[in-house]
Amino acid sequence: MFRVVSRSAIAFSAFVFYLCMGAADNSSYQKSVEKWRQDYETKLRGDDDWLTVAGLFWLHEGENSFGSAAGNDIVLPVPVPAKAGHFDLNAGKVTAHINAGAPITQHGKPVTTVELKPDTPDDRLVAGDASFYVHAGGKRLAIRLKDKNSQLRKDFKGLHWYPVHEKYRIVADWVAYPKPQTAQIGIIHGGQAETQFVGHATFMLDGRKLKLDIGEDSPGHLFMVFRDLTSKTGTYQAARFLDPPPPKDGKIELDFNKAYNPPCAYNPYTTCPLPSPGNRLQVAIPAGEKRYH
Repeated sequence: MFRVVSRSAIAFSAFVFYLCMGAADNSSYQKSVEKWRQDYETKLRGDDDWLTVAGLFWLHEGENSFGSAAGNDIVLPVPVPAKAGHFDLNAGKVTAHINAGAPITQHGKPVTTVELKPDTPDDRLVAGDASFYVHAGGKRLAIRLKDKNSQLRKDFKGLHWYPVHEKYRIVADWVAYPKPQTAQIGIIHGGQAETQFVGHATFMLDGRKLKLDIGEDSPGHLFMVFRDLTSKTGTYQAARFLDPPPPKDGKIELDFNKAYNPPCAYNPYTTCPLPSPGNRLQVAIPAGEKRYH
């Protein structure tokens, strides 16, 4: 016996099928974002990530004494000796002068005098579980201390996120600039830093057309600093970051479910860029990482 199936029944079955397929795709996407978040927190908790930054000491022109004694310009933890040496800042160049016998090494070997370039991992000086190096905070130079036993790392309570919502996974229009545009932006702890924007993205959200400038912090790696109205209550007050994938065919994906806090949200010894005026959005984007408590 043959069963007659109406066209409306077939259409309904097709609708249910595509609905289920959409739900499966959404579930897969949600799981991928949740894994990204877990991986991000695992990295943040690592032995050499932002939670290990344990000190920031701004340098003044001339000699800056350092050691574990309280009377030094820069006080570092034991096993650094009470008087370990000094950093000489001269016209933007920093040279470390280390006293004889101080247990400080570079590349596993004792050093006495060495020039240190800003934010260069190979230039780190090491003493026990701590390391220190020159950091550029805009036009100012500082000594940044890292210690895998830092109290901030021990006290870290974990991150908080908005639920994943595909509404905030946006495919925006991409416009590359003929050449990078240089701009001055503010940084936390004061001062200005120079940045370069390589293009901008435009998109519609809640009936409004928005534009965001995007930079490139290393070859092929795009980087965006922005703020939205959730900063008043739910997200970090200064800014959030987003790392979009490379654009393709005039489009770029901005997945705000992966927006994350700058290190300054957890650590007072870090320096972070503030969003440019054009990247301070007058809409709320309740997606990505929430404020750290």
